[in-house]
Amino acid sequence: MRIHLINPNTSRAMTDKIAVTAREVAGPDVDVVATCPEPGAGPAAVESHTDEAWAALVVAQQVAAAEAAGVGPADGGEPDGVGPADGYVVACFGDPGLDAARELTDGPVVGIAEAAMHVATLSGRTFAVVTTLSRTLGRARDLVRRYGFEDTCVAMYAADVPVLELEDAGSAAREKIAELCERAVRDDGADTVVLGCAGMTDLCADLTKRTGVPVIDGVAAAVGLVSGMVRMGVGTSKRDEYAPPPRLPAQVLRP
Repeated sequence: MRIHLINPNTSRAMTDKIAVTAREVAGPDVDVVATCPEPGAGPAAVESHTDEAWAALVVAQQVAAAEAAGVGPADGGEPDGVGPADGYVVACFGDPGLDAARELTDGPVVGIAEAAMHVATLSGRTFAVVTTLSRTLGRARDLVRRYGFEDTCVAMYAADVPVLELEDAGSAAREKIAELCERAVRDDGADTVVLGCAGMTDLCADLTKRTGVPVIDGVAAAVGLVSGMVRMGVGTSKRDEYAPPPRLPAQVLRP
């Protein structure tokens, strides 16, 4: 089985970090391929609606390239990409490009916010979200509504930490995030906590011990769900909305 993990920002360090988590969850019989765009070909971090629009294009480009690999473009040249995957993970908490990616492949495609929220509700009755910047809370609320968890999500907090600061193990960011997780459990009665950024993946185990409740990392959750769906033979329905698009823009065909 091959799972393609797509980080739509250009941080190679973050991509490598989330790949470690993904491989730990996936197990030895699963090949995890983790990719991100080159600098200048995508957002350095996804911290705004503009970043997210660019990230969505990156996700579509990477899925299209992977699905085309081994088929060959019309000009006879070799396509870019890592080859088709059995399933895809969109490793950004805004789940950018999720619907477009589902149009482009028959396999399962899962976003990390979607996965984390679903797993949180299997682990407890309520959850809270702890994310990076306050300006991203609106998007997180949109996703809570989309996935049907308005009655289950009891709190949302932002640590006001830039995404790339999470790469610095010595920064104060980690303590801010931990304090907000504790607050969500203590003051809001959250049974579980969802981490609102792929870059928080390495904090999950320590935060679970510190808070005494399950702290859910979306990367791990999404990899677990995708691998399970592949084993079940469950892909993306092509009946209507997620049928292949009638045409692909050149920007998607040729990143």
